Amino acid sequence: MHVVIKGAGLPGRRCGSYTDVHVGLQIGSRPDGLVAGDAKQAEWTTEVRVVDTDDGRDFRGPAVHGRRGERFLYLTWGEYDGESFAMFRRAKLMLADTPVADEVIAEVNLTDQRGMPSCARLHEPTVRWASA
Repeated sequence: MHVVIKGAGLPGRRCGSYTDVHVGLQIGSRPDGLVAGDAKQAEWTTEVRVVDTDDGRDFRGPAVHGRRGERFLYLTWGEYDGESFAMFRRAKLMLADTPVADEVIAEVNLTDQRGMPSCARLHEPTVRWASA
């Protein structure tokens, strides 16, 4: 499954006490495709292998995290000075919420109601999944 994550409504380069805010898709333990917090939009793509099991669908891939039955993709927020990234929060995009399709799109609002980066487990309407 080809997953496209389209982020909009980024919170800004400065949020609360954080400066040089950036967000990326977490691959393993590292952010990939860092986007500055003051960008107009952000987009990441990743491949997720869908495996049919006795318990239903399961997911595999370099960007997939979590235990079986609770797999997700992380958007990781941090301060980035051009060389080092210091993570301060993450958002979970739950793969069980994806439609069954070869390509899916997640549209994500990247700012919460307090003007800070969206974090924790994201639900509708913060994230909307659709087949492409």
